[in-house]
Amino acid sequence: MARTFAIPFAGERATTDDPISWLRLTAAGAILFGPARAALIRAGRKGNRRRLHRLERTWASAATKALGIRINARGLDLVDPSERYVVAPLHEGFADVLCLLRLPIELSFAARDELFEWRTLGPFLEASDQANIPTHHGAAAYRAIYRGAERALDAGESFVVFPQGTILGIEAAFQPGAFRIAERLDMPVLPVVITGTHRVWEHPYRPNVTTGVEVGVEVLPPIPPERIADAATGLEADMKRRALASGIQPRHFEPDRDGWWDDYPYEIDPSFPELANRVAKHRSLMPRSS
Repeated sequence: MARTFAIPFAGERATTDDPISWLRLTAAGAILFGPARAALIRAGRKGNRRRLHRLERTWASAATKALGIRINARGLDLVDPSERYVVAPLHEGFADVLCLLRLPIELSFAARDELFEWRTLGPFLEASDQANIPTHHGAAAYRAIYRGAERALDAGESFVVFPQGTILGIEAAFQPGAFRIAERLDMPVLPVVITGTHRVWEHPYRPNVTTGVEVGVEVLPPIPPERIADAATGLEADMKRRALASGIQPRHFEPDRDGWWDDYPYEIDPSFPELANRVAKHRSLMPRSS
C-alpha cells in the first residue's frame, strides 16, 4: 500500500510504497522542516552569513543521509576555495541543492519567484537573501540575476545560476544569462554536471519520492572570464554528453507524459532535433494571443 508523506512547501504531498522509505522520509521531513529550518532563517535574518553557510552544510548533510542519497562526486579538487565563481550546474530537481552544498565554497542561489511563495521554503529564501528571479520577464530576470551575483561577489560568495532555468529535462536549452553575467563581473564559470537527482522527488510531474538514490556530480575545470564567450556553446554540449554517458540516467523531457508547459518559458536544445521539432509543431498549433 502506498504511503503518503506531507511535504509542507505549499500543500504538496509525496508517496512511497516502501516502509523503510517511509521512515527515511519522516526523518528527512523532521530535518528539512524542523528546528534546523528555524535556525537557518534566524541566521539569515541576522545577516550572519558565515553561520548561515555552516548551518546549510550541516542541514544538507543530515538530509542527504536521512534520504539515503549516495553522491558520487568527482572533480571537487578543481574548486579553489578562495575563488568566487558563477556556478553553472545542470538542473534536475530540488536535490541538486544538496549536491551543490558539497562544493568547498560558500554559495548563494538564483531562485524562481514562485518558490518564494511556498510557505515553508519562501521564508528561508527571503531571510537568506537568495536572488528572486521573475519567471516570465526576460529583461527583469536578467537584472535580478545580475544584482544577485553582485551581492554574492560583495559577500565573498559564489553565485549559482542554473543555465537551463527549468527542471524539465536534459533537453532544455541553456540560456545565456549566467555566462553574460560572469563576463560582466569578471568571474570564472564553474560547470557542474548533476545527474539522477530527479529520482529523489519527481515534483512537479509525479508525487513519487525515492530514497537510496545514487546521483552523480562532476565538477569540470573552471572557465576564466576571457574564455567564456568562446566556450559557452561547446560547454553545453560537453556537459550534456557527460551526463548521458555518466551511467546515471539524467531526466528526459517527454511532453506526452509531463505536459507541454505552454505557460512556462523554455526552449529545447537543437541537439535533440526530434523533441525540438515536436515542441515547435505543438506551439505552431496553439492559438495566437491577441
